[in-house]
Amino acid sequence: MKEFIKYVFATVTGIIVFSLIMGILFVFSLIGLAASSASSVPVESNSVFTLMLSGQVDERTEEDIMALVSGQVSENIGLDDIIASIKKAKENEDIKGIYIESGLFSIDTPASAHAIREALLDFKKSGKWIIAYADSYTQTAYYICSAADKVYLNPQGMVDWHGLAANPMFLKDLLAKFGVKYQLCKVGKYKSAPETMTADGMSEPNREQVTAYMTGIWDVMLKDVAASRKISVDSLNAYADRFIALANQPDLVKMKMVDKLMYTDEVKGEIKKLLKIDADDHIKQLSLSDMINVKGKKEKGEEIAVYYAYGDIIDSETGNLVQQEHSIVATTVCKDLEKLAENDDVKAVVLRVNSPGGSAYASEQIWHAVTNLKAKKPVVVSMGGYAASGGYYISCAANYIYSEPTTITGSIGIFGMFPDVSGLMTEKLGIKFDEVKTNKHAAFGTIARPFNEEELALLDQYIGRGYELFRKRVADGRKLSVDAVEEIAQGRVWLGNDALGIKLVDAIGSLDDAVKKAAQLAKLDEYKTASYPAPADWMTQILEATNKENYLDEQMRATLGEYYAPFSFIKGINKKSAIQARLPYLLHIK
Repeated sequence: MKEFIKYVFATVTGIIVFSLIMGILFVFSLIGLAASSASSVPVESNSVFTLMLSGQVDERTEEDIMALVSGQVSENIGLDDIIASIKKAKENEDIKGIYIESGLFSIDTPASAHAIREALLDFKKSGKWIIAYADSYTQTAYYICSAADKVYLNPQGMVDWHGLAANPMFLKDLLAKFGVKYQLCKVGKYKSAPETMTADGMSEPNREQVTAYMTGIWDVMLKDVAASRKISVDSLNAYADRFIALANQPDLVKMKMVDKLMYTDEVKGEIKKLLKIDADDHIKQLSLSDMINVKGKKEKGEEIAVYYAYGDIIDSETGNLVQQEHSIVATTVCKDLEKLAENDDVKAVVLRVNSPGGSAYASEQIWHAVTNLKAKKPVVVSMGGYAASGGYYISCAANYIYSEPTTITGSIGIFGMFPDVSGLMTEKLGIKFDEVKTNKHAAFGTIARPFNEEELALLDQYIGRGYELFRKRVADGRKLSVDAVEEIAQGRVWLGNDALGIKLVDAIGSLDDAVKKAAQLAKLDEYKTASYPAPADWMTQILEATNKENYLDEQMRATLGEYYAPFSFIKGINKKSAIQARLPYLLHIK
């Protein structure tokens, strides 16, 4: 009887385990099917591309399999998807215009906003129309929508037009409450990133450079809006000083900030007139997700690879524990660039850089990979919102560099920032240390005490050699003397427009311009583009989705908003490389 029960139990257990395995495989199969189910979306005649400006726009978004299966809608939008969709809408004869509806909208950088606006202006060259509408326009959304033929506003809405401001955070006193302070070694009087941890406010050199590039960004915005809305720059500045976000709505029409006050149903009526359809007819609309799956103009010819490198530059995947946002992982990027160098089907590479920098070691590794790639085929850099410090380091070896007018670049400098937690250990926690050593510097870097003067001198020499190497990389890549580089270095941040005059970049232009230049350098009459790296496969996404830390991190980001950056920085500070080539950590332009 016991043997019978044992066999029955074993059989039942086997059936349960088999059922679980088959169930898991079935779910994975469904997800795989969903992942491959995206097919081309047909475009009906007399259609409209409806672009919803809401959520967060980042450099690139990758397909979220879990969101696809669960029916969730991602709040993140890829700049690459927006630009590509506008281009497809321009080329498709069945799409007659673009309707932009603006909501709660934020974007990673002013350069990204400029890129979208330029794509809309290019769309208008086809003779097609653009209509924009919002219940309320944020300043960035208005800047983009001002390119439209008509800008409409809810009769009770507002246009937020106030100018630019930055309120960097300083954590020195907060850390002091816990007995923590930072020791600093840096090269470059403008290298301001460490101020977040070591100062009470902005240094004068930092205030100088931030004022310069913010003024430059605002000048571009003023010039662009003035040209589209036929309003003088002086008037736009006056409107900002008057804070017209709180203005009476009819006055916004008089100011020419908007064309008319309307409700959504009235806007639909205007669109139907442009489509020349009856008031009772249905408007055929295509969303951004539809446009992503609309077939574009067929490309033919040799392949030009567009490789996206965006986020903080880190040494390896373990560094990504610092934050869950996208990073430029040196070990991965170097392998990818090596594969592109060896791929005979790829005739040229466009490196799309959107990075404030990061690890100096990782930046040197990627620079080396770019140099090896350049030895085999043309490399053109397209700078996004940032290509500064480490972001410029990995760019400077390219054959040709494009930036947006409002790209933040340069920042040629290096620093080392070392936490001193001895106060936390001894004064706050009551931990006592003693020391025994065999050699003079055997205890170099101990947590028991801060660096002494001799140790700091050694670190200064080390950081100095890193800075000299950085300058040489720039001088060699840009065909300048080291002395010429020194005049524009010292950690100084430059706007794209200004970088052109000092030879840090070769031209002002878009990603599309960079692709055309790559084709020219590779002597290609016909070409097609392919994006790299490829999105993560569905199995990898599923495994990552089970990461509890990822989920909690997303919740904290949603809860803290703009205050998430300092929280994330403190949370992961011990995992960052001590030697950094990067911009200020927490500069938020409002």
